[in-house]
Amino acid sequence: MTTAVGFEGLAVPTVLPAALDELGGLPLYGWAFAGFWLANLVGIVLAGYEADRRGPLMPFVAGAALFAAGLGIAGVAPDMAWIVAGRVIQGLGGGAIASITYIVIARGYDAAAQPRMIAITSSAWVLPGILGPAAAGYIAQELSWRWAFLGLAPLLPLAAVLMVKPMRSLHGRTERPASGERPGGRVLDALQLAVAGALLLAAGNAGQPLLAGGALVGGGVLIVRPLRRLLPDGTLQARRGRGAVTAVIGLVCAAFFGAEAFIPLTVSSVRGAGTIAGGLALTAATVTWAAGSWVQARLAERGHRAWLTAAGALLIAVGIGIQVAIAVTALATYWAAIGWAIAGLGMGVAYSLATLTSIQSAPAGGEGAASASVQLANTLGIALGTGAAGAVVGLGAVPLGLAPAIAIAQLTMLVVCSLAITVSGRVPSGRQGA
Repeated sequence: MTTAVGFEGLAVPTVLPAALDELGGLPLYGWAFAGFWLANLVGIVLAGYEADRRGPLMPFVAGAALFAAGLGIAGVAPDMAWIVAGRVIQGLGGGAIASITYIVIARGYDAAAQPRMIAITSSAWVLPGILGPAAAGYIAQELSWRWAFLGLAPLLPLAAVLMVKPMRSLHGRTERPASGERPGGRVLDALQLAVAGALLLAAGNAGQPLLAGGALVGGGVLIVRPLRRLLPDGTLQARRGRGAVTAVIGLVCAAFFGAEAFIPLTVSSVRGAGTIAGGLALTAATVTWAAGSWVQARLAERGHRAWLTAAGALLIAVGIGIQVAIAVTALATYWAAIGWAIAGLGMGVAYSLATLTSIQSAPAGGEGAASASVQLANTLGIALGTGAAGAVVGLGAVPLGLAPAIAIAQLTMLVVCSLAITVSGRVPSGRQGA
């Protein structure tokens, strides 16, 4: 299942420039990513909540069905708005799949095996990383970008069927919910969070200052309460412990994926190297991400998690800096792959280590909530990062040109990454400090 989702995750940024050339709709380009990840917020929390109550099987199957349906809608889309709609439905399913994956790791394996299971899950992206972008680019050039969506739709239900029997052995929690916990309250909070994120991103795309200001204020007011309820205490303040760990996850995901969304567009459209070349950077990052995840699997139990996380975030910053140069200088386009390989190695270390630290600190029976917190920070970071980068490009492309607008968006992500480096110093040095 992870491999199938991985193929799609790497195909979309590779083929979306071709879809943009055919359908138009540059202002909606960033929403094809942000809409997916905002819907992920709801899928993650709903799946985690249901898995804690009844077990992971049903939310996992539902997630696979929604993901496949979203692929079909995007594949037959008549315009960019329909692609965004399909991506939103995919996001609901993808959120459920991601949440259940970490719940299974937390419940089905002992603590000593969990670092290796996270590394194996990351390694499931290696084959999609090697073949996915190149295959998607070839399909887009020789057939149609639509087959990058439609060709994968039948695989998700088949993969889900393989998981039914073993997943039946993992039941929901038997103890009662904590005092004050509302039935379905986390789902409502996630819906509010998704709406707030959409308003914040819409503020960047609004043409009228009054509308932009209203969306910004409304999103800012709505987002605080669900963040405090859904994320561990101290996340917004990046307080030492789980709060800082969760904050790092959100920041590195915002920086990495906000920058990555526009790398294929830079290589294929700004530099004219084609969709296949535009996808090679994604291939490089996927392979090195898996390598970085195995590095953390070997070093996680030796302590020094704070400086390892900071080192990973620094590598991401180096990779983003190279992408800025690709957009606005004559630097050879193969440097896009080299730079993003460096960034992928950093994500493999920083993200995997922060995820491990978070789920190892979960109380017994609360693995679903802990997994949901990790995925929420991940998803909200990606949604806001890709959405903000998309807003910058959409607003700046006409007055400045596409290349300078992309460079400014990448520099914005570089600032976010510098915050992640700073917060990494508050990550606990070992499992007991989480």
